Amino acid sequence: MGIQLPVTEDRISDAGASFVLQSKGEWWHAGFHLTTAIVGPTILTLPYAFRGLGWGLGFFCLTIMAVVTFYSYFLMSKVLDHCEKAGRRHIRFRELAADVLGSGWMFYFVIFIQTAINTGVGIGAILLSGQCLQIIYSNLYPNGSMKLYEFIAIVTGVMIILSQLPTFHSLRHVSLASLLLSLGYAFLIIAACIIAAMSKEAPEREYSLESSPKSRVFSAFTSISILAAIFGNGILPEIQATLAAPASGKMVKGLLMCYCVIFVTFYAIAASGYWVFGNRASSNILLSLTPDTGPPLAPAWILGLAVIFVLLQLLAIGLVYSQVAYEIMEKQSADTKKGMFSKRNLIPRLILRSIYMIICGFFAAMLPFFGDISAVVGAICFIPLDFILPMLLYNITHNPPKSSLTYSINLAIIVVFTGVGLLGSFSSIRKLVLDTSKFKLFSNDVVD
Repeated sequence: MGIQLPVTEDRISDAGASFVLQSKGEWWHAGFHLTTAIVGPTILTLPYAFRGLGWGLGFFCLTIMAVVTFYSYFLMSKVLDHCEKAGRRHIRFRELAADVLGSGWMFYFVIFIQTAINTGVGIGAILLSGQCLQIIYSNLYPNGSMKLYEFIAIVTGVMIILSQLPTFHSLRHVSLASLLLSLGYAFLIIAACIIAAMSKEAPEREYSLESSPKSRVFSAFTSISILAAIFGNGILPEIQATLAAPASGKMVKGLLMCYCVIFVTFYAIAASGYWVFGNRASSNILLSLTPDTGPPLAPAWILGLAVIFVLLQLLAIGLVYSQVAYEIMEKQSADTKKGMFSKRNLIPRLILRSIYMIICGFFAAMLPFFGDISAVVGAICFIPLDFILPMLLYNITHNPPKSSLTYSINLAIIVVFTGVGLLGSFSSIRKLVLDTSKFKLFSNDVVD
């Protein structure tokens, strides 16, 4: 039996909709949220992703990912607009998929994928934040005794406090700050890479790929999975839900804003970082700029300011991606008959959101695999949600003729990225398994 969604869903008793996903935003608010969801410190892994692709294939894959994801998100917005005009405004990805595909298992499949994405991003955000604090600390106190897991615990405590902001819409100013921070540290990193390239301690530049053809193939698909995770945004329907009705057309403006920022930041970070460090680039370019041996390769104030900007933006990203988890929890735990800040709703919100953040922090400390986590999440979660489902949903709702160019393009993307997802899943999980020999639980170092 598929899940039957009513034509006009009554949301009066739905606390997830009434509280977390309030529909009050303008198109620029959606642009802020989209930019926060896509343009984050994961862009610092772009030079690392190029290690498995090289210059030509790297920029080709980066461009293809940009074009396909913009097209995918545009189609997703069109599907949501189509349903809204038909009297069924969907504010959750899982409801949209179940309604259009008429399948109950798709409802739970999307919940599983989104939960994996939210948790993966939450873990990654806390892990990178802890790493940023560790970088600052190690430069101020080179012989300090604090470990990575202690910094992760500090970040987790901060996230517990910030997670109490009650609604997605209440994060609009946080998301604007996130957009500005992403531009700020992108330009600082580019400047640092240029300075590093001209310094006496500049590393030797080597752009060769793996010597074994088999290893090159695995590395390439792992890199593609990382790119998919970097461009991934598994919460577009939830972001569109924050727009005041009617939402039709507003998301396109938000997407254009977001992709202007993507164009400025993604290509510049990828080119400058890979140019300087080549196949020695770390999974976080900041680590390459601050080697374990020898002085930093750029002025301390530039690197320090970039790290602070990254740290602050990571908090915003963790908050944005956690909204789906909070919406799921509060749909079951909150009571819309009581006020949002009533004791009846405030206490469960405080407890459940704190537990969620503690779980993310625990796994971030226990498994410091940022690059590998990005690849696995990209292949298994972001590719089906962002590269396959939107095309399928559009073909079903708009029913373009099978002889049309739109139908052919959508079908080609579905087929190609299904293959890429399968191969990427295998290669990224393989690398994750291989890296298990390089670390111990609660390690003080993030494994590349």
